[in-house]
Amino acid sequence: MRHGNILTSKQLSREDIETVLDRANELDGDGSALAGEYSDTLLGLLFFEPSTRTKMSFETAMKRLGGDVVDMGAVDSSSITKGESLADTVRVIEGYTDAIVLRHPKQGAAKLASEYVDVPVINAGDGAGHHPTQTLLDLYTIRETAGLDDLTIGIMGDLKYGRTVHSLAYALSNFDTRQHFISPESLQLPREVVFDLHQEGASLKEHESLDPVLSELDVLYVTRIQRERFPDENEYQKVAGEYCITAETLDDASDDLTVMHPLPRVDEIAPDVDATEHATYFEQAHNGVPVRMALLDLLLGEDDE
Repeated sequence: MRHGNILTSKQLSREDIETVLDRANELDGDGSALAGEYSDTLLGLLFFEPSTRTKMSFETAMKRLGGDVVDMGAVDSSSITKGESLADTVRVIEGYTDAIVLRHPKQGAAKLASEYVDVPVINAGDGAGHHPTQTLLDLYTIRETAGLDDLTIGIMGDLKYGRTVHSLAYALSNFDTRQHFISPESLQLPREVVFDLHQEGASLKEHESLDPVLSELDVLYVTRIQRERFPDENEYQKVAGEYCITAETLDDASDDLTVMHPLPRVDEIAPDVDATEHATYFEQAHNGVPVRMALLDLLLGEDDE
């Protein structure tokens, strides 16, 4: 994994995933021991879309490792407004940094960027495509709470445009899992994703209601409706608020059910769920730091030889 790119979760094997998660466990709360190794390391942050957790956790991760960040800042204050291409932008940033973290509204943007630079490129979300580092912290959270084998997981919400869903579904196919996808018909998983998962031998079922499967679930992964990805506001309004998990909803769930959400949430998880033992989404967000520390260490660390 050293000196490579992290573009999609499809490129990660079970061994890759477990290597990152094991390293994250080692670094959780004790990353400062590596500060001397990364004191001269700079991480470039290029975010063409808004971000709170991903951007701040990458910055925190790099600084806890002893390095620093170079942030492009808001798009409207950069040379992008003058018409500069993504290829030219990353070529310039490559000269300033040791790795690039890129979020972009166009699917495939991270792969394109990686073809123009020699430093590692980490995909922090490319439109409705993939979000592999979110998947790694999701898997870390799931492993800590429910394990990653003999697992029944429900993934609910916007499965069409939700890049976190696509990435997680692919990664879970490396493990002994049963995946239930719950969404309105108009927001089902893209058919190419379903085809790929079947090709990988994944066990999956699609539903329009949570009720038939709730009692079976070890994990319920809830996502918001991706309003910004809808080509038509009227289409968004047809499905907005269609699903909402409340504390009462979870009365029929297993006592050990883990409820997750990549955040931000809108109205798909009611605040009264926060006080239940099921709620894990804030811990999930916090796990972004050790997981991204581990990933940076594995990508940027020196070879032993």
